[in-house]
Amino acid sequence: MSSGLSHMTFIVSDLEKMTRILTDVLKAEEVYDSGQDTFSLSEERFFLVGAVWIAIMKGAPLSERTYNHVAFKIEEQDFEARLAAIQSLGLEFKPPRDRVEGEGRSIYFYDTDNHLFELHTGTLEMRLESYRKILDERRASQ
Repeated sequence: MSSGLSHMTFIVSDLEKMTRILTDVLKAEEVYDSGQDTFSLSEERFFLVGAVWIAIMKGAPLSERTYNHVAFKIEEQDFEARLAAIQSLGLEFKPPRDRVEGEGRSIYFYDTDNHLFELHTGTLEMRLESYRKILDERRASQ
């Protein structure tokens, strides 16, 4: 049995650009920079976003964009500031998808290597409760 998430690794063409995204948008704390002293496949840096360990390693970018993504929890009061940080870095962001009322708001944006990230104000509990309400309403109207 797995006990939880250990870390996420993103292969990026420019460590500096990704560092700015992680620190400016996700408010990550940089905790390690290998510099030229690599212990893994290439130069790497480690960050903490809350208790989540994120590794970035220098390499070739993804060849295409998909909806595969990583979502980070943000507080509702931070939504506009995070959107402004994304815009100030000139990152492409997607219009929000249609949402069920009560499941929270999201910002979807791409880094410079085609990774898709989501900043989300909701929780799993909020989403499940929203879905339950809709299903209950549908059942009651049948």
